[in-house]
Amino acid sequence: MKLAAIPIKRPTIVVVLFTILILGGLYSYSRLGYELLPKFSLNLITISTPYPGASSSEVENSVTKKIEDAISSVENVKKIESKSFEGLSTVSLTLTSDADENESLNDAQRKINAIEKDLPDDVDPPSLSKFSLSDLPIITIGATANMEETAFYDLLDKKIKPVLSSTKGVGQVTVIGGSEREIQVNIDPEKVKGFNLTLPQVVSIILSSNIDYPTGNLKTRHNRVLIRLSGKYENVEELRNLVVSSIDGIQVRVRDIAEVRDTQQEVTKIARVNGKDAIIMQVMKQSDANAVEVSEAIYRSLQEMEAQYAGNQVKLPVVDDSSEFTLQASDAVMHDLILAVVLVAVVMLFFLHTIRNAFIVMVSIPASLIATFIGMYLLGYTLNLMSLLGLSLVVGILVDDAIVVLENIYRHMEMGKNRVQAAYDGMIEIGFTVSAITLVIVVVFLPIAMSTGLVSDLISQFCVTVILATLFSLLSSFTIVPWLSSRFGKLGKITGKNFFERIILSFEKGLDKFTHFVSGLLKWSLVHKGKTTLIVMVLFIGSCSLLVMGFIGGEFLPPVDRGQFVVQLELNKDASLENTNLATQKAEKILSQHPEVNRLVTTVGQSSDGTVGTQETPFKSEITVALVDKAKRKDKTTVFAAQVKRELQQALVGVKIKTATVSIVGGADDAPISLTITAPNYADALEFSKKALDSLAKVPGATQIKSSAEKGNPEVQVSIDRDKMAALGIGLQDVGMAMQTAFNGNTDGKFRAGSYEYDINIKYNAGHRLSIQDVCDISFVNAEGKRVQLSQFSTITEGTGPSFLERRDKSAAVTISAQASGRPSGDIAANWEEAFAKIPRENGVSYIWGGDMENQSDSFGTLLVALLAAIILVYLILVVLYDSYLYPLVVLFSIPLSFIGALWALALTNNALNIFTILGIIMGIGLVAKNAILLVDFTNHQKAEGLDTFTALVNANHARLRPILMTTIAMVIGMIPIALASGAAAELNNGLAWVIIGGLISSLLLTLIVVPVVYAAFDKLALKFKGKNRNAEAINNLVTSRN
Repeated sequence: MKLAAIPIKRPTIVVVLFTILILGGLYSYSRLGYELLPKFSLNLITISTPYPGASSSEVENSVTKKIEDAISSVENVKKIESKSFEGLSTVSLTLTSDADENESLNDAQRKINAIEKDLPDDVDPPSLSKFSLSDLPIITIGATANMEETAFYDLLDKKIKPVLSSTKGVGQVTVIGGSEREIQVNIDPEKVKGFNLTLPQVVSIILSSNIDYPTGNLKTRHNRVLIRLSGKYENVEELRNLVVSSIDGIQVRVRDIAEVRDTQQEVTKIARVNGKDAIIMQVMKQSDANAVEVSEAIYRSLQEMEAQYAGNQVKLPVVDDSSEFTLQASDAVMHDLILAVVLVAVVMLFFLHTIRNAFIVMVSIPASLIATFIGMYLLGYTLNLMSLLGLSLVVGILVDDAIVVLENIYRHMEMGKNRVQAAYDGMIEIGFTVSAITLVIVVVFLPIAMSTGLVSDLISQFCVTVILATLFSLLSSFTIVPWLSSRFGKLGKITGKNFFERIILSFEKGLDKFTHFVSGLLKWSLVHKGKTTLIVMVLFIGSCSLLVMGFIGGEFLPPVDRGQFVVQLELNKDASLENTNLATQKAEKILSQHPEVNRLVTTVGQSSDGTVGTQETPFKSEITVALVDKAKRKDKTTVFAAQVKRELQQALVGVKIKTATVSIVGGADDAPISLTITAPNYADALEFSKKALDSLAKVPGATQIKSSAEKGNPEVQVSIDRDKMAALGIGLQDVGMAMQTAFNGNTDGKFRAGSYEYDINIKYNAGHRLSIQDVCDISFVNAEGKRVQLSQFSTITEGTGPSFLERRDKSAAVTISAQASGRPSGDIAANWEEAFAKIPRENGVSYIWGGDMENQSDSFGTLLVALLAAIILVYLILVVLYDSYLYPLVVLFSIPLSFIGALWALALTNNALNIFTILGIIMGIGLVAKNAILLVDFTNHQKAEGLDTFTALVNANHARLRPILMTTIAMVIGMIPIALASGAAAELNNGLAWVIIGGLISSLLLTLIVVPVVYAAFDKLALKFKGKNRNAEAINNLVTSRN
């Protein structure tokens, strides 16, 4: 039995096959998790090394450069970026796309271990970590309670945080704001001096008197008892009464030289929600956990804990949940998918006249979509923006094969055959062609799915989902359509007896007129080939000029409006936390007066640029502003943020204010325009960066321009005279330890309260930590018992030191960054490069693009290779289909025709070239080639029956116009909901849909004219070479005679 006969003669096989596929698909769907974007790795390894108390230049020379040298031999490194802050070194390795991240991490760890002994003694051990999007918080909780501050912090840190951390899928929980309990020993240096004591002596006695000793055990023949010397402080009074010295029978206690307070740690970060004090808890998920499931589990835990601590009025409201946006985006795409199916069904009804015929075609959609879930589940995919977008876009493609098969079966029924014979003959005739047009769609997406890199990680799930659904649609068109046609197929006769039939009749009349119009146009074009070619060339060059003239910009990703933005405030470097807090409260008050603002989440003392919250920055603060739904406000987030920024700048004079939209993955959006200037020394890089910065300020659209070369922090610089210090009998380590304790505090001692331990912080009291004079007055006692002041052997001055030093690939660097406003980032960068390229540079000064430009060059390169590979693969499939190397070129001529409409669609809808719109152009190749294949294939059949080329082309155009029109309109109508969508993350898909709509409309009209014209020209060419190719004919005759 032939394969084509199976669905007709043995329909039970079809029923069983699709029952298995649908049940398997429904089960797989229930097992699929939700995500915003597919999991992708940035191939980034970060090495963080704290060096407490060190200046940025000291950190760079003593730590950063040594780590850079050690890890520069790690394989597959794309770039090394390092940043030296005050007290912290961070070195980032970006790996190539084919690198094994875990292997590189282990290699880097080994190399760091080898040089750890060469780092300064005070340096904390370097910590290595892979950067993952899972490191971004998925849930933010704004906790409040009617409790004492330290007790509330303890409750959150010691009881609620462990419960949340143990929730399945939670990776880490961080607490921002609030203060932990602390026992402060505030020493009065004058009293210490008066009792002839030193600070190190006092610290040593306090610490050594706070130890538990296991001192052995008592053994008898029958038992054994442990002896434990309990030396820990039982209460604060014990610490106050501790004897630190006994001179001539007079005991000096801690209370005599210091104030001991049971209080809270010095506040370094303040958190608020909607202007009310709160403690913020951020929940990060494990990298392989499902964000939506983790979110649901956290909500359950929070409800239980609110009920448990209701007596203290503990409230744990979720103020930000990224899974909400994930579900909104998924629901929006699902809505577009269902709408697309309904619209395609309406189109089918118009063309196929009866619900019965439309049903035969439409059954392919649910059958293919549900079966696709099996492949997604087996490949470990999730329901994310990319895979769901693939399912939405493929709706129009899924009916293509079914339309072509059904239309051909009905053509045979019109010849007078019964439906069983027509189903069989129609399948046999068109089967190979349908397989070819399906494979054309598949091979268009295959190169992207098989490539590597960021762009492939992002869109490969989209491509594979489309491939799977298309292959399942081919299966259904070869099985379900012939089976249903052979059983229920019926030529619909429209008589106009009811309203619906009258609409169909008028539609058919219009379609008939259009068919005759196209036929007439084709006849004219075949006679006037030169004029036709000229018109098409003008259209093509005109559309390409839109790129050259700047009507279509370039960017990496389209900006997504999440309805959130971040306001970052920066005061002078010497500003206290209190002053920063006052300025932030003013900003909150202004923001809260806007009806568009739904929620404010504030953190004072940290900012998310640079190192996410790892550094205490008392002069910086951040307000995350969540706006009401898009439908309830008139402005986009970017526009509203710009208006608010101007308002805040007028109200807060002297405060640097920066706004950044929250990116699609969460967190402040990185500046899309970023340029790193490298030079052999920092001074050259800084000098050129200032000139480049000035030129960027003149480029339209560049806003919030910033240089990484910040002004230095104010600092007191102590220069030691080593000879004087040695003569006075003082050691440098003693000096350093005493100064560190006096001004920063010593927290080596712990105070135990029940099962918890708190810091005992020993330092000078606040009155002796105010001015440079307090630094000069710090004193030490040498071996002879003489008291020596710091000013006796050192020079103490006030100055500034660089707060931040940057390096790129082991060279000094300065980075200039900016936001794009009103123009695509690629256009702004191109204009800027044109301007600063004219500025003279010192030898060795060069620049490297970062941000969107770096991503654009990488991703556009990948997509260009994928585009060329797709065209080659399409050609090879056509060679097999036509058994010719010449006629496939006719089909390839249709591909540029889709570019005309695609580029005009981009210009008219104000979209830019980005990875999604380029993906739409690549997708268009397959869709356009499919129409040309149908024309060329029918023409070849007509010629085989003895017709001349002109008649064959006109007949092919007439016969194939209906299926071409049906498939194109189905695809365009299916795209419209996605093109017009305005839901969560719809911006990613809008441009892609418009490109496909524009490409299909232009190619529909032009393919019907241009492909026949090119076919006729190639046919003449083939006739010229036919006479020369006698050998092939002789070989063919020889093979035939032997057979």
